[in-house]
Amino acid sequence: MWLFMAVLSALFAGVTSILAKCGIRKTDSDVATALRTVVVLIFAWIMVFVVGSGETIKAISAKSLLFLILSGAATGLSWICYFKALSIGDINKVVPIDKSSTVLTVLLAIILFGETEHLAVKLIGTVFLTVGIYLMVEKKQGEEKEKNRKWLPYAVLSAVFAALTSILAKIGITGVESNLGTAIRTIVVLVMSWMIVLMKGKQSQIRKIDKKEMAYISFSGLATGASWLCYYYAIQNGIVSVVVPIDKASIVVTVVFSYFVFGEKLSRKALAGLLLMVFGTLVMAIWA
Repeated sequence: MWLFMAVLSALFAGVTSILAKCGIRKTDSDVATALRTVVVLIFAWIMVFVVGSGETIKAISAKSLLFLILSGAATGLSWICYFKALSIGDINKVVPIDKSSTVLTVLLAIILFGETEHLAVKLIGTVFLTVGIYLMVEKKQGEEKEKNRKWLPYAVLSAVFAALTSILAKIGITGVESNLGTAIRTIVVLVMSWMIVLMKGKQSQIRKIDKKEMAYISFSGLATGASWLCYYYAIQNGIVSVVVPIDKASIVVTVVFSYFVFGEKLSRKALAGLLLMVFGTLVMAIWA
């Protein structure tokens, strides 16, 4: 079941990136992130009440609560960096960098959680992922000017915080119903995202958001919420070093949609990188 949920998480995450990109063509990325989080929070707490896990909140240990909060903070930072990168960069370059968090997550899971079963397979899969990521983000000769590389630091920071999110969540969600854990984390993300908006004085931009973009932002939030619920169920019940690579396979969905929606085509080298990433993911999912 956790393997199936990891696959669903990847599908929803892939759709999320496309919807989010559509929602920040004119809308400020920080404002869009804050609004998306509101949708995710509502969705997450609805699921808590549906499964009836709200009553267990008093039983959460201080340690679990702390790590859920830290995981939420890491998620908030990852989101802010990721959607800033998406707003100024090519989605087919930003997403692979963000997905490189897989490599760091797998290594941390092996070290911290002792997930050393089928270690050779996991390491081989990680190598394929690393090479694939490099090929996908490599700059085409003469095509990209230096000013268009401003997205890169944001994408890298997004990957680092995303890796920390998975590790902290695995610790925090132990003994906590996964939907409730997701809802608690989302509160932290909501507070962080709105603090950024208020600190930068961008709240006045909310009234000026195009209705069409607002719809995309809202649907992006729903897709994110669905992805999170599936992902943290898989994280709680499965093997982190296997769940994370499967979730990051969402890049396939993103690339396909970006071709039809934005007309972003892959070079032969980038396509080879994508295939290597998919192969590395399959190796880890099937044999690990």
